[in-house]
Amino acid sequence: MKIAIINGPNLNLLGKREPDVYGHQSFEDYLQQLRTAYPDVELRYYQSNVEGELINEIQKQGFDVDGIIFNPGGYTHTSVALRDAVSAIPAAVIEVHISNVHAREDFRQVSYISGVAKGTIAGLGLKGYELALLSFIQSVSGKS
Repeated sequence: MKIAIINGPNLNLLGKREPDVYGHQSFEDYLQQLRTAYPDVELRYYQSNVEGELINEIQKQGFDVDGIIFNPGGYTHTSVALRDAVSAIPAAVIEVHISNVHAREDFRQVSYISGVAKGTIAGLGLKGYELALLSFIQSVSGKS
């Protein structure tokens, strides 16, 4: 199984940025834990602060992987272009947010991605990525 994890803007600062909201662990450290826990899954990782680069990566991975775990960061609330990229690929996408966007500012409660995603996980910290991964694993194994 091949799963791509694509993170948007400012997620390169995990562990440093607002640790009371996003925690103290870097994503690279967390990714290593996921790879250790799920050695039979090829986990690809990409992060960019640039909208067009995220679109390019979704298009590149979306025809080659079994699923994409996507945290569009602040672009969640602004990018029709990212929504269109998710709509254009055959791979299922699960939208993940580390914080509970519904308990934050009003503008964060609107997602352009949710309507074209297989599902959305928010507010469970980095654990949301693992839950998304488990959803993909279970869908391939036939378990629900």
